[in-house]
Amino acid sequence: MIILKDILYKVTIEKVIGSTSVSINNIEFDSRKIVLNDVFVAINGAISNGHDFMRKAIDNGALVIICEEIPSEIINGVTYVQVLDSHKALAIVSSNYYDNPSEKLKLIGVTGTNGKTTISSLLFQLFKKAGFKVGLLSTVNIMVDDIEYKATHTTPDSLTINKYLSEMISAGVDYCFMEVSSHGIHQKRTEGLFFEGGIFTNLSHDHLDYHTNFAEYRDVKKAFFDQLPKSAFALTNIDDKNGRVMLQNTAAKKYSYALKTMSDYKAQILENQFNGLLLKINNQELWVKLIGNFNAYNLLAIYATADLMGIDTLETLQLMSTLESVDGRFQYKVSEKNITAIVDYAHTPDALKNVLETINTIRTGNEELITVVGCGGDRDAQKRPKMGAIASQLSSKVIITSDNPRTENPETIISAIEEGVPAEHYKKTLSISDRKQAIKTACQLANEGDIILVAGKGHETYQEINGERFDFDDFKIINQLLKTLNK
Repeated sequence: MIILKDILYKVTIEKVIGSTSVSINNIEFDSRKIVLNDVFVAINGAISNGHDFMRKAIDNGALVIICEEIPSEIINGVTYVQVLDSHKALAIVSSNYYDNPSEKLKLIGVTGTNGKTTISSLLFQLFKKAGFKVGLLSTVNIMVDDIEYKATHTTPDSLTINKYLSEMISAGVDYCFMEVSSHGIHQKRTEGLFFEGGIFTNLSHDHLDYHTNFAEYRDVKKAFFDQLPKSAFALTNIDDKNGRVMLQNTAAKKYSYALKTMSDYKAQILENQFNGLLLKINNQELWVKLIGNFNAYNLLAIYATADLMGIDTLETLQLMSTLESVDGRFQYKVSEKNITAIVDYAHTPDALKNVLETINTIRTGNEELITVVGCGGDRDAQKRPKMGAIASQLSSKVIITSDNPRTENPETIISAIEEGVPAEHYKKTLSISDRKQAIKTACQLANEGDIILVAGKGHETYQEINGERFDFDDFKIINQLLKTLNK
C-alpha cells in the first residue's frame, strides 16, 4: 500500500485541498491511462497542457491531482496538490513511488551533443564484460542486464526512468549508464535521481529549434553538472571550449580528459585505419576496433570512467580492445567489389564534419567519397545549410535526400540544405528526395575502392513521414543494394 504523503516527500508544495493520507495506485501524466485511485500529474507539454485534462482524469478514476493551478471546480473526494513546477514534481514523486532506485545502484549520466550513445553503450559493454550486472538507458535501447527494451526518447520521461531503474534493482544491477539529453534536463526528467558521476562529451549546433539560442543550450547542459552531489565525479572533455564551463559551479569532484590539452586523462592517436585505432592512453598503447578522432575521445572518456569507478587499469585496457561499435555509429561493411559502405547517425554539422574528416584522413585520395545526407523535418532548420556546406566541401559527390521529414515537405528541407552548397561544388551535388533511390544512386555511382557514407539516421529502422513510421534501415538497404547491383 502506497500513501500519497510518502510520495510527496521533497516536493515543493504550494497548497493542498483534501487528504494526503489516502492510498494511491499508479502515477500517470496521460489522462487516458488513468484508472481508479491513480495520481494524475498535470504537465504543461509542448503539444498539450495537462491542466486541460484534469476533469477527464477524475472521470477516469483519478483520486489525486498534482497541478500548478487549482481548478475552479473542486470535486468532492479528490485531493488537489498545487506545486510550483509539475515537471519537477513528477520526477520526485516518480522516484519516491519506486523507492528511490537511483540511490541503490551506481548511476552515471552522459551528456553533450555527440557521443552520448557510444559512451553509454560501450560502458555497458565494458562493465558487463568485467562481470557486473549492468543497466543502460540510451537512444538505441534500454537494457536491464540481459533483457532488452526498445527506447523511444534519448532521455525517457521520469516515470519510465524510475520504472526501469526499479527493475534493475530487482535484477541485482550494480551500474547503470544513462544518456542525458538537453530536453531531459530542461524538462526536469532527471530531478530526484542520484548520480554517481556525470560525463561531458562536447557541445555543437543542435536542438536550436527547442532552445532559444546556443547559450541556453549550453547552460541547460551545465545545469546537470550543477546538480551533481559532492560524492559524485564530473568528467569533462576540456578540448571542447565548453568543457570548463560545465565544471564552474559543480560540487562534484572534477576530472578532465583530452587529446590536445593537459588533462587528468590524456590520449594520443598513433594509427587511424578502417579496421581500428592504435591509441596511447596515459602512456599505455592500445588497439581498438573503433575508428576516428571522435571515437578516440569516446574511448578516453570510457577509460577515465572505468578508472574512477575502481576498475583495474590493465583489465580496462584489455576489455576496451574487445569493444564492438554501436549500431549506426560508423557501422561499415566492405562489398565483394571492395566498395566500403558506412552508416552513421551524424545528424548535426559537427558530427557530419567529424565523420567525413575521419574518412578523408584514412582514405588514400584515389577513391571517391560519395555522401548521402538529409535533415529531419520539424526540427532545427538553421543547421540545414551548414550540413550542405560540410558535405559538399568534404566529399567527392553528394546526394541530398530525405531523412525523417515528419510533417514537412521533403523538397523544402532539401532546398534549405542546397542553400549551403558553395557555387564551386554545384556540379558534384545531386538531390533525390526518395531516400532509397538516393542510396541506390550512390551505389550505382561507386566504383571499386570507393566509399559511400549514408548519414543522419544511423541506428533508426524507420522513416517518419506525415506522422507515420515506415520500415527503413539504412545499413540493411545499402548492403542489399550493393549485393544486387554488384552481381
